[in-house]
Amino acid sequence: QVQLVESGGGLVQAGGSLRLSCAASGRTFSTYAMGWFRQAPGKEREFVAVSNWSGGTTYYADSVKGRFTISRDNAKNTVNLQMNSLKPEDTAVYYCAAGRIVTIRWGDFGSWGQGTQVTVSS
Repeated sequence: QVQLVESGGGLVQAGGSLRLSCAASGRTFSTYAMGWFRQAPGKEREFVAVSNWSGGTTYYADSVKGRFTISRDNAKNTVNLQMNSLKPEDTAVYYCAAGRIVTIRWGDFGSWGQGTQVTVSS
């Protein structure tokens, strides 16, 4: 398995931007699909974005499409989530995850980071 550590969360006003980063350990990072999920208080964990091993195939939740961009740098073992035009409803703990297939189902990801808080004020 791969170990993951997220960073970049914080407090931002509506309409602002944040860039989340996820650093991975291990030599096999480039073989993993990488995803971002989020969980707001009292709500279930939900899919945000996923990238295949190369970054050439990506999928987004409808709620973030056109505002968020997932990218990865396999040479640096990192995956990023650029979040623009943030809304109060984007407030959540954001998690990166590594898995063997490109999927939107959180149960298919075997490795998870500790999460980073994103708060968007209105």
